[in-house]
Amino acid sequence: MSMIINRFVNSFVFWAAWIIIPVIMEIIPSIGSIVVLIKKKIKPVKYDIPIIYPEISLLIPVYNSQDSLEACISSIYESDYPNDKIRIFLVNNQGQDNSFNVFAECQKKFPELMMQWLNAKQGKSKALNLALFNSDGKYIIHIDSDGILEKTALTNMVNKFEADLSIDCMTGAIMTMPDQVEEYKGFFAKLLRKMEFMEYAQAFLAGRNYASELNAIYTLSGAFSAFRKSTVLKSQLYNTDTICEDTQITFQMKYLQKKRVYMCENAIFYVDPIEDMNKLYTQRQRWQRGSLEVSHLFMKKKMNPLKIFTDVNIRTLMYDHTFAFPRIIWYLALICLLFMKYSFTSIVYSTLFIFLLYILVGYCYYFTTIGFLSGFKKLRRYYARQWYIVPLLPFFNFVVFFIRFAGVINSINTNSAWKTKTFTEEKRAFFKVIRDEFIIPIRIIEKIKKIVNTD
Repeated sequence: MSMIINRFVNSFVFWAAWIIIPVIMEIIPSIGSIVVLIKKKIKPVKYDIPIIYPEISLLIPVYNSQDSLEACISSIYESDYPNDKIRIFLVNNQGQDNSFNVFAECQKKFPELMMQWLNAKQGKSKALNLALFNSDGKYIIHIDSDGILEKTALTNMVNKFEADLSIDCMTGAIMTMPDQVEEYKGFFAKLLRKMEFMEYAQAFLAGRNYASELNAIYTLSGAFSAFRKSTVLKSQLYNTDTICEDTQITFQMKYLQKKRVYMCENAIFYVDPIEDMNKLYTQRQRWQRGSLEVSHLFMKKKMNPLKIFTDVNIRTLMYDHTFAFPRIIWYLALICLLFMKYSFTSIVYSTLFIFLLYILVGYCYYFTTIGFLSGFKKLRRYYARQWYIVPLLPFFNFVVFFIRFAGVINSINTNSAWKTKTFTEEKRAFFKVIRDEFIIPIRIIEKIKKIVNTD
């Protein structure tokens, strides 16, 4: 009897460790996103067009943005929102390039736009706060200088604000630029950018739409987010002590002001594809470190693992941090199980089962995202043609997991900083440690060999 109980417990623990994470974090949200899509298609929400559009303030932090700034400003000019209702604040964040000259040229090229250049102290948060204090629009919209707005993005976002007075903050949808993805030469270079494109599209259009329905959006997008000015001025503004100011102000909205964070799925902001693995490595580590910092500020007295099913912030932390260590152990355990006389066939089948489960989830998100892109025909066609990327996304997410896990480790003994070590720098440091740790024993062994051989 005890043998049967032990076998059951061991089997349950084994399978639970593999299945509970994808069930909670992937399968339920993927099904939920389909339900949300069906709901929105059956009862579509139509927003009345305002008789007079309100003034809005666009805050654009600028840091060595000479190569992308004109395209960003041009996308604002070419948007369908009335130019005379837009005021743009470009805040120089101690950049050292010719961004100001680009701004001056844009003043001549787009005279209808009201633009103002401000100089701020070092730090993106300080730049945003300076612009916020100078803004006077009804809505405050923050966009990054290295991206471009889809033509209807501003109008769609303001329409949603104007139609629902209960909405105080929203995040837009971030996607990488398809044209730039296709410009990359080489099979693997283009493949990496296509996987990132699919990841962004599914995360924002499917994942966050579902999260918005449950009031469970974890963070506003740092690249494109919007607030009622009357609400954001009651906050503590952008925090200067964290590298994740977007998550910090999201937690302010949710925990301090008790506001709901919404998703505006038809407000799209395009960003450049990731440049290389080094950029991906530093970007995802920053996100991970920032998440830890903000969680410590707001949740150190509220962390209750039992709320994993009811509190999105605790669930995200458990998934990204607490579960990270046992997940690492279970990856390594696959090898160890072979030496514990586990069937090789069982290990392969169980791993294949989980892999197929993630692919199924990926295609749920894939079809849901196509549904949410119905208003953007060209973008929808491009996304739909990438169907063959979906089975590869589990591998991409696997790599990203280890990058984020490295961010957890690196955050233990280092201070918050925007600049972090790249993958290449980490690799060099790792091999240096290995070399330094083993060189002394090797030298001792060599000396012993010489003495023995001399004798």
